[in-house]
Amino acid sequence: MKKLALAICLLPVVLYAQKQPISSDLLIPGKTPENFTQPLPRILKWVDKDKVIANMMPAPGKAAQNVMLNLKTGQPEDFSSELLTRTIQPRLKVMTKSGDLFLVSDQGENRITQDPGKEEKNPTFSPDSSYIAYTKDNDLYTYSLKTQKETRLTTDGTKTILNGFATWVYWEEIFGRGTAFRAFWWSPDSQTLAFMRFDETQTPMFPIYSSEGQYGHLEETRYPKAGGANPTARIGFTRPDAAGITWADFNEKDEQYFGWPKWSGGGLMVQWINRGNDHLKIFNVSPKTGSKTLVYEETQKEWISIDEADDRLTLLDNGTEMVIISDKTGWKQLYLHTVDGKLKNRITDGKYTVTRVLGIDQKERVVYFHARGIENSARFDLYRVGLDGKNMKRLSFGDFNHRQVNASPDLRYFALTYSNLTTPTAVTIIDNTGKRVKELGTTQGPEMDKYALNLPEIVRVKSDDGKFDLPMSIIYPEKMEAGKKYPLMISIYGGPDAGTVYDQWAWSPRSQWLAREGVIQVSLDHRASGHFGKEGVAWMHRNLSKYEMQDYITLVKHLISRGIVDEKKVFITGFSYGGYMTSIALTKHADVFTHGIAGGSVTDWSLYDSAYTERFMDTPAENPEGYKNGNAMNFVDKYKGKLLIVHGTMDDNVHLQNSIQLIDALQEKKKDFEMMFYPGGRHGWGGNKGVHYANLQTRFIYKYLLEKAVPEGLLR
Repeated sequence: MKKLALAICLLPVVLYAQKQPISSDLLIPGKTPENFTQPLPRILKWVDKDKVIANMMPAPGKAAQNVMLNLKTGQPEDFSSELLTRTIQPRLKVMTKSGDLFLVSDQGENRITQDPGKEEKNPTFSPDSSYIAYTKDNDLYTYSLKTQKETRLTTDGTKTILNGFATWVYWEEIFGRGTAFRAFWWSPDSQTLAFMRFDETQTPMFPIYSSEGQYGHLEETRYPKAGGANPTARIGFTRPDAAGITWADFNEKDEQYFGWPKWSGGGLMVQWINRGNDHLKIFNVSPKTGSKTLVYEETQKEWISIDEADDRLTLLDNGTEMVIISDKTGWKQLYLHTVDGKLKNRITDGKYTVTRVLGIDQKERVVYFHARGIENSARFDLYRVGLDGKNMKRLSFGDFNHRQVNASPDLRYFALTYSNLTTPTAVTIIDNTGKRVKELGTTQGPEMDKYALNLPEIVRVKSDDGKFDLPMSIIYPEKMEAGKKYPLMISIYGGPDAGTVYDQWAWSPRSQWLAREGVIQVSLDHRASGHFGKEGVAWMHRNLSKYEMQDYITLVKHLISRGIVDEKKVFITGFSYGGYMTSIALTKHADVFTHGIAGGSVTDWSLYDSAYTERFMDTPAENPEGYKNGNAMNFVDKYKGKLLIVHGTMDDNVHLQNSIQLIDALQEKKKDFEMMFYPGGRHGWGGNKGVHYANLQTRFIYKYLLEKAVPEGLLR
């Protein structure tokens, strides 16, 4: 399950004196003060050791343009458009159009496949650009640019046998949506293709109904629900221009998952985990024989997430060492291993989270990494440390959140995107000693300083068991009156390791408007949101919603105890996992939460997919009490507020079935609620339906929290 950004940003309010307020007519949708913001600089390409091409404003008030900077002098240098094209884009590209493949070069387009009724997917050049690999009708193909010949590498693709094309649950929960279902990988020497073969035959088909046309139609998705039959998977190796497959030495009938693999000098590094998600192994698999060698193994009491290969391990060029990221101690840390699995030493150690390795200077034996929580759990920073674990140094600067880092290939420079609650987002370049080399620019426009803005404040509240200082960002009403109670609006996501409270810039006209209207707006993070490492996240094991809601209630009651919140107007809203939390809040915890908008919600974990759900909950057979206690339908008797249920009718992630079953349960108990379905909507929607959804939320807030008409011009 992936997080969906909400339409309403929730930030605290601090009004600065001697600055003018933004007029209300400039806060309505589509309006902003002139020159209030400007484009944020972007790194396009590191050119050589000391030069970078960036898209930036060369001077205040000037239009953004592509500039090549000499980082030694800090000055721009001339460069030709030909250099930029050659630097930014390959000379030869491949694209899919009308289902077929086209080569695109300076001379134009050249059609290389023509198969009516079929569609080539995920065209990918080999590293030496001599081949293109792709899938078609669930078989794997290559096209040789030298011979102009297409080769079919697999022959058994069907609706339920997928070669080189991921099954739904792998795409959503393991490989990631950005992979576009690709499940094949070129070797560095372009001589071998590794791929996965999925068999969905035993996985139940879930029908997704489209109402289009006179009769409508069904999409048939092989979707394994919690406890149901998963697709089986095999890993194969083949040459790009010849028939014949070597299969990796795994039993495809085992209950298992494979992570995104990574080529090493001696084979393919494959992550394997059991279906129970508590036993991870990494194997080095030979593409010639399919034999596998165990190089790393880890077990945990709760679960282990299968990360992307680059997030899990970094192989050193010497071919004898690798850096592993593991949260086995309760916090993600770095470990140096030999490639045959022997632990050499810990590289990092502490109660903070290493999020990723930016690169390793193997000559100097220094690793550069991104981490959260060393200075502040609401901030990210850049560090360097020796592979021996010595001489760790913070390279990022100041009291800022350095959320994004772009490293030069030789690790001499790093572009940092930084901000904090009161500082608009900016980009600067530092060197690998931490020295600030060149400020590229900021999103702050020349007129922003004229205005009094709603700026954030983060407060921390002790959890009811005294174990955690829970973070909360808050916006107070613009003209707050002593002794008056205000409606509370809570925006949440709530899923495991998916926090929303950060020390970063995120000003919103929407939040300013609602503060002006007298709404207290908060964003809450519970103990399992990532601020407290895997130690905190592990509390969710077999009990999704229990401790999240416990912590949310603690934070809400803290605000109520201050005498500023109207207890009859405690509104919570979220999408996906946030919709689930909203559904639980308005049923199981209806004594605290009075209003809610639940979008794209899971309502019963037995209705969600196996890989995600069982990672945290185990199977329904193994954990019946956990599933029972996390099922919103089991608590509709307690419902007494006002819930708006929203869902896309063709949601292939969290099925409409979830909301329909909640609606059915509410109707059977004669409960009053509202609902809105978006025909054709998936797990989120844009266009006019997105505008409609934003307006729907606005109307709900004005009707139930503010109890007045929506001002003219506020609806889009």
